[in-house]
Amino acid sequence: MGADPWIGGETVADRLPLDLGVFHALFVALVEEMATVLQRTALSPNIVERRDHSCALYDSAGRTVAMGDHMPVHLGSMPLSVRAVREALELAPGDVAIVNDPRAGGTHLPDLTLVRAVFLEGDARPAFFLANRAHHADVGGRSGGSMGLWTNLWQEGVVLPPLRLLARGKRVTPTWRHLLTGVRTPQEREGDLAAQLASLETGERRLRALVARYGRAKLETMENELLAYTSRAVRAALRDLPDGAWEFADRLDDDGTGDMPLEIRVRLTVLGEGADFDFGGTSEPARGPLNANPAIVRSAILYVVRTLCADDLPANDGLLEPVTIDVPSGSLLDPGPGSAVSGGNVETSQRIVDVLLGALAGAVPDRIPAASQGTMNNLALSGALSDGRPFTYYETVAGGAGGHPDRAGASGIHTHMTNSLNTPVEALERALPVRVVRYGYRRGSGGAGRRPGGDGLVRELEALAPIEGTLLADRRRNGPWGLAGGEAGRPGRDAIVRRGEELSLPSKGRFDLAPGDRIRVETPGGGGWGAAALDR
Repeated sequence: MGADPWIGGETVADRLPLDLGVFHALFVALVEEMATVLQRTALSPNIVERRDHSCALYDSAGRTVAMGDHMPVHLGSMPLSVRAVREALELAPGDVAIVNDPRAGGTHLPDLTLVRAVFLEGDARPAFFLANRAHHADVGGRSGGSMGLWTNLWQEGVVLPPLRLLARGKRVTPTWRHLLTGVRTPQEREGDLAAQLASLETGERRLRALVARYGRAKLETMENELLAYTSRAVRAALRDLPDGAWEFADRLDDDGTGDMPLEIRVRLTVLGEGADFDFGGTSEPARGPLNANPAIVRSAILYVVRTLCADDLPANDGLLEPVTIDVPSGSLLDPGPGSAVSGGNVETSQRIVDVLLGALAGAVPDRIPAASQGTMNNLALSGALSDGRPFTYYETVAGGAGGHPDRAGASGIHTHMTNSLNTPVEALERALPVRVVRYGYRRGSGGAGRRPGGDGLVRELEALAPIEGTLLADRRRNGPWGLAGGEAGRPGRDAIVRRGEELSLPSKGRFDLAPGDRIRVETPGGGGWGAAALDR
């Protein structure tokens, strides 16, 4: 019946839009089920509660076919890790590779990516690839949580080029030993890796079921058609923009090792159905851990391009087919081997989005929101539990979204490159020797405007045992900018409260808490959109 050009009086071409919708839903359901398995079987609160993980399906050439609505900073960079694995290893049936090296599509070291090749019967080469990425609460290094203020990559944790984690379904002992002996919490790491492996196994089972039901040829046809459809949709969205060139620049406060701001510049050129993003003029590499890499730039552009299109547009590699990207080597966004990168994934990625949206606001000011909080407020804690077992913990703290031409910005929400959730108080207190003494909106922190920016949060934790902590945050000097006459959001601020005295805390660095000490993080509000006087 599949070979018959007529089905119920319709040609195959007539049915293509319906088929595209069906297979897009099937592929997305597959990766979402992978994500559910990963989230529900992991051990660490960062994955279970915050869902700091992503899953995706790739074709035989490593092109992204489908991704879930997970972490934008993961999803645009994971294809480069899949490519690195394909180039470095000849995966066999049952093999799973692991990688976190920033020069191999990684973002920062705590993000461990697993890649599984799927072979169909009789094939000598993979027909598909499945991958997931999860942020592990510790991968070694000189500070608990692997998010410290260091100046080279090897201080930040274990670096993994593409290596086999499983070979023919069996553990590759040297790889496991290399990773687990280098971390503070090996049992939790092993549990989270087991969840990632279970996710990949689930994806392979569902994929084989699709092949059995529809046939390999049908799936391959739908993969190609979905990528082509997305590419056409992006070209149409770019045609709706005026031709021209727009520039925008914004700054990170500093890299934690000095007071110098770090500037990111972009020149967006739109011509017909294509767009070029040129980051010439961006600052030189940072000494501290704010360096990003081209994989992160790709993620930010994929995310912003997707926001220009319909919400239900299939997310795949077709999103970037009409786009060119120019990242200067030897810059903050391509610093070279060995540079510290722990904050580039979480802080610099947010500022890249800010400059991209700022440039787009020059082209279509009535479609672009003001700046959101522009930071992930990364908090890592480590120490020992009452029974002597070590613990590590990591979370990002939400803030205010920028006001939009159509609506006010949301309060207390993770924005742009992070799509994670807020850690529930109960989960935090169950996992750590801390008490949450304050957790609520930071009223009045959103920028005023016709569409006000959302408010940030105040999160205050009291230590019940000695704790070592690190903080990587930004937007502490200048608040997120407003648009169309809207006011900037309030900058964030951080403090240690010790014996009733409040001590200001730098936005990037290490701190110690004794029992009874408190760490308070006040996150930025979003910028406002439009002059508030318009409503009077």
